[in-house]
Amino acid sequence: MKTMKKIIYKFIFLFALPLFFGACADNENYAILNSNASLTTSSSVTDVALLIDNLGQNALTIAWTEPDYGANTQKPSYQILLDKSSGDFSTVSATTTTKELEKIFEVEELNKLLIGREFVPEVTVTIQFKIIATIGQKSIESNTITVDITPYADKLDLSSPWGLVGDATPNGWDGPDVSFYKTSTPNEFVAYTALVNGAIKVRKDNDWAVNYGDATLDGVLDTDNDNNIAVTAGTYKVTFNSATLAYTIETYSWGLVGSATPNGWDGPDLNLAYDSNTDTWKAIVALVDGQIKVRQNNDWAVNYGDATLDGVLDGDNDNNITVTAGNYLISVDFKSLEYTLEAINVWGVVGSAAPNGWDGPDTKFSLDHSQEDVWILNGIVLVDGQIKFRTNDDWGVNYGDATLDGVLDGDNDNNINVTAGVYDIVLDFSDVNSPKYTLTKK
Repeated sequence: MKTMKKIIYKFIFLFALPLFFGACADNENYAILNSNASLTTSSSVTDVALLIDNLGQNALTIAWTEPDYGANTQKPSYQILLDKSSGDFSTVSATTTTKELEKIFEVEELNKLLIGREFVPEVTVTIQFKIIATIGQKSIESNTITVDITPYADKLDLSSPWGLVGDATPNGWDGPDVSFYKTSTPNEFVAYTALVNGAIKVRKDNDWAVNYGDATLDGVLDTDNDNNIAVTAGTYKVTFNSATLAYTIETYSWGLVGSATPNGWDGPDLNLAYDSNTDTWKAIVALVDGQIKVRQNNDWAVNYGDATLDGVLDGDNDNNITVTAGNYLISVDFKSLEYTLEAINVWGVVGSAAPNGWDGPDTKFSLDHSQEDVWILNGIVLVDGQIKFRTNDDWGVNYGDATLDGVLDGDNDNNINVTAGVYDIVLDFSDVNSPKYTLTKK
């Protein structure tokens, strides 16, 4: 019996031996072949001008060859790097990682990459690309190619030096003034603002060196001494032409009305605010289950819904927009009548120092539409105590600052101590890995 076992063991050993040495040989060959593997990259074009009118279209394709490892291996992962032409990629992180042999950049995606690296809009820049292929711990770099790319400004610059000042404006005679914005008409500027009973003037650069009123109230600005323009409380659109000095002041607002809004179908409406960065009207609104429409000046003379729910407002009779309860960011472009209604988490301040204590409701922040993922809250009155930041009046998502280093964290013992005063607060979530905040006492 023992002899039989010995024979079997010898047979198994002799059978396994070539497999072992064969495996070693394969690994040895793989190592040798792997050291000679390479890849080559190329681009679909050498010059591309990115245009905001081409959003959703393909702008550039970067392609590369598959490395010839000389053996059956797992599929490599590829990193696509980009840098300015004078850079060495030493401070650049991967723009994207893929298992495919090409990366198609759409217009908006490529533009964000460039603007995010602080390249100047409307200025052509030479960008170099290269690919890194990785299997396990081994990486191979491709050749470097260059493409001339012209990015566009992803936010409109409708700013102007002109503003409205006066005791009827939110900041009084000392300013800062209510901003006027450029329009599509040369030399014409527009401001949207709520005014109280009082007087206004138009001035330049938040300064009295150049200022206008209307002594005769004839619709043409002048420089007479006694020329303040009297107004009554309301929400207005003020337009003036810097060349002819003609101006108009008209009641003007856009808002949401409906059974889903706090004030129902009778209003007053939930006001939308003008966003000069996108030339649209926006608001964060809390809605309940029901329906909404968009209308002008809290009146039914001009109103819109969406009968086909295609994202374009229309004036059909049966066009109420059905919504479910939640917080929403609504944006409306009244040039094209396109709109979006996007569910959103709303940040607020809660705590013993906040107006409504630890139980809330929280004092809400507003989105800063000029920046990405930045929330602002100006002029909040706090008392001696502690605060935290949370979304939707709920503890599901909340932040404090355990180390008081200006970086938000989710530690348990992270309440932020404050002393009584009036504060401006900024929450910056542009870096998801390191959200920050500033707390400025006035």
